[in-house]
Amino acid sequence: MKIIYEYSHLGGSEILQVRYPEINDEIYKAISNVRALREKESKEKNMVGKMLFSPRNMNRQFRNQFHDFGYKEIRDYYTIEIPNHSVQISRAYKQIDFVKQKVLVEVQFGKYAFMFYDMAKFQYFFNENKADVGVEIVPCYDLQREMSSGVSYGEQLIYDIERLKRHFPAVPVKVILIDAEHENQ
Repeated sequence: MKIIYEYSHLGGSEILQVRYPEINDEIYKAISNVRALREKESKEKNMVGKMLFSPRNMNRQFRNQFHDFGYKEIRDYYTIEIPNHSVQISRAYKQIDFVKQKVLVEVQFGKYAFMFYDMAKFQYFFNENKADVGVEIVPCYDLQREMSSGVSYGEQLIYDIERLKRHFPAVPVKVILIDAEHENQ
């Protein structure tokens, strides 16, 4: 995979470069080691038979890359209790796939709502003093067009973060837009 654009929100890129340069380099290496493969045959009405990039395969490669670099999952359990409601929900949790030191990394090939929910999870762990910065790795528009419907693209996420200004997320974040290498298309 190749990086086609990076967006720094509240100094996310700068924090990685200054305080976590080794982790920043590992993230770049992990991205460059992942290969987009067209191994999913579309059954969608407007693309029947077209070979698409496989999010499942790319997710597996990212998981292997980050685990090889020593990243772990973080999961924070809590009980949900809301005012004037008798129901308690125990063992609810927030989870991030890849964490090293106080850097959170999510790779998102899902619907747009999941990209935005990743921002809420970054905010949660930042508020709990378990994170200094979040990194969101997402497909660019061109890559998204070569995947099954339902996958979102990072340009929309960046556009919305820009419109929300400093209000949300109120945590430093680096958004990385990725695309497939040309020779693998």
